[in-house]
Amino acid sequence: MEIRHYRFKRITLDPNKCFGKPCIRGLRMPVASILSYLSSGMTVDEVLKEWPELELEDIYQALGYASWAMEERIVPLEGVVAR
Repeated sequence: MEIRHYRFKRITLDPNKCFGKPCIRGLRMPVASILSYLSSGMTVDEVLKEWPELELEDIYQALGYASWAMEERIVPLEGVVAR
């Protein structure tokens, strides 16, 4: 069962594809793969040329999703009291 992310409409999650990892538009292209290609030095144009099924907005959504996923969250520690 494919689920679209509530904030990033091109990001889908499906336990039957790529082990449920966030992917682009139901394709078997995990967000993490796009991030890896970009972090290895590939340009956006090179990624789009190598995988023609991707669109520019897919790249932007992958970057936005990664940013959203890494936002700072407060995790309460048991037994620690703020002063």
